[in-house]
Amino acid sequence: MASLILVNGVQLAKQQTGLLGIVCLKANYSSDAPRKLKTTSLAAMKRGTGGRSSFNGIVATVFGSTGFLGRYVCNKLGKIGSQVIIPYRADHYEAMRLKLVGDLGQVLFHPYDLRDEEAIYKAVKYSNVVINLVGRDWETKNFTFKDVHVDGARRLARIAREAGVETFVHVSSLNATPNPQPFFTKEGSKFLASKYYGELAVREEFPDAIVFRPSDIYGQEDRFLRYYAHIWRRQFRAMPLWYKGERTIKQPVYCSDLAQGIVNAIKDSDSQGQTYQAVGPRRYKLSALVDWFHQVMRKDEKWWGYYRYDLRYDPTFRMKVLLTELVSPSFPIGDVHTERVEREYVSDEVEKGVPTLEDLGVNLTYMEDQVPWELRPYRAALYYDAELDEFEKPTPPQYIQ
Repeated sequence: MASLILVNGVQLAKQQTGLLGIVCLKANYSSDAPRKLKTTSLAAMKRGTGGRSSFNGIVATVFGSTGFLGRYVCNKLGKIGSQVIIPYRADHYEAMRLKLVGDLGQVLFHPYDLRDEEAIYKAVKYSNVVINLVGRDWETKNFTFKDVHVDGARRLARIAREAGVETFVHVSSLNATPNPQPFFTKEGSKFLASKYYGELAVREEFPDAIVFRPSDIYGQEDRFLRYYAHIWRRQFRAMPLWYKGERTIKQPVYCSDLAQGIVNAIKDSDSQGQTYQAVGPRRYKLSALVDWFHQVMRKDEKWWGYYRYDLRYDPTFRMKVLLTELVSPSFPIGDVHTERVEREYVSDEVEKGVPTLEDLGVNLTYMEDQVPWELRPYRAALYYDAELDEFEKPTPPQYIQ
């Protein structure tokens, strides 16, 4: 049948053009014997033009993919045709929504526990990229900061190296230091101290690891904007801040920018062993940011009676934080707990000479362009149409040159 069609096609071509130019490369049929593979490495089986329905050779295991930053990273990876392996713990429905970040069959799930080395090895043994996004903002009876940020990070880096993984990405924290300055507590931030020792542990086990040090990350369902927008963070209509927020400098970064930086670092061979500071394009005083947030939410001085005061002279707020931890230890109400309040007043220090996201080719997002959209659900009088201009447009916060 195939020969008959070919002959008829040749005769038709002669009748129409008088010339014949047919090149037959090779025909493969389902009944043929299977072809021998030169290698079993998935990275060598690239297919497509580089879109979501392609395969670019990256097989990435993303630990912590069900968290805030993880879904952005998974989406960026799936968008360029990567195969994504998603280890998850607890209920599998938390991870099922990530099935849509990649094409059919390119997103795989695997249950694991941070202490189960066998499950970790099964999740990384076919990967050439491993990304560690696992972290805790507060300690629980099951996991301390050391268990997650130090021992867990060391375990992931060691098993990835033993499995032959080529690229290991570790997300740490800006201002990580062994001796953090105390503000709200006597000993300082245990979160930042554990992040510092976690970096050292990763470097010991995987010397060529790529480390990111992000500042406060904002975006959908974050714990920065929504922390200040929550009613439990305020004292009625007042906002308690350390020194009224005048002595704290922040440089928040947009979550999508950080995710893009991670993907760009994976594709850049020169990023091996580098440390990147993930910060936004501008620096602000915390007082200016919080005032602007309330203006965006239409809860400023003029319409709502909002004001700031010095946290140091308000023992009732400290009592509220301790009560919140006592009543809701596993998931503090409004993300209000001692560690978060302590870390809130640590100024962002950007070291000179250490590369940033801009060195990875990321176009940083300005807060003035993104924050109004993120805080839109928290606006007072939300039923009023913003297009009618019944409310004054908030003045963007003044940034530090």
